[in-house]
Amino acid sequence: MHSETKNRVIKSLFLDIGGVLLTNGWGQTSRKKAIEKFGLDGKEVEERHHLTFDTYEEGKLSLDDYLDRVIFNEPKSFSKEEFRAFMFEQSQPLGDSLAYFKALKKQYNLKVIAVSNEGRELNEHRIKQYKLNELFDAYISSCYIHLRKPDRDVLRMACDISQTLPEHALYIDDRLMFVEVAKGFGIQTLQFKDLDSAKDFISTCTFHKAE
Repeated sequence: MHSETKNRVIKSLFLDIGGVLLTNGWGQTSRKKAIEKFGLDGKEVEERHHLTFDTYEEGKLSLDDYLDRVIFNEPKSFSKEEFRAFMFEQSQPLGDSLAYFKALKKQYNLKVIAVSNEGRELNEHRIKQYKLNELFDAYISSCYIHLRKPDRDVLRMACDISQTLPEHALYIDDRLMFVEVAKGFGIQTLQFKDLDSAKDFISTCTFHKAE
């Protein structure tokens, strides 16, 4: 799904991280692996996760607090450090997405803003591990702004900080609802499904090459 791009020059790129550049920081697949590896009660973990993870992503809980509520509410045979290390290991690059978007930024001298729902410790691990500062000029991350997508104020903040009118931004996210909200805000959009189809769409876009 994408929006009409004709005669709408793109000056800034707003990118989700999980599902576009990297795997999700702590998604259902990763939690399932943890449940199997550490011999956890899957139903209890999922219930506790869904009750508290949004609060963690909004930056209102530390990762230790989250783990105390979801995993270490009872004594375990493994340490918190072991579990944290496992969580961080789940973040992996998605194909050549990082290299492609770095090249696109350089080609057009674009402003590139991260617009993502991320918990602080996971976010900072991913930034450092994959050198995301080489791509992003700023991070509109839920843990820093205490708002989560699909709140429209997240998009408004991305536009304000990048000094970009909505019609001159391209927002790329793998989640259809988030793409729909951005489109309703007046931003050009692309639902990311794979890099090849993203490249095909982006090749039809008109970019403003800043000096």
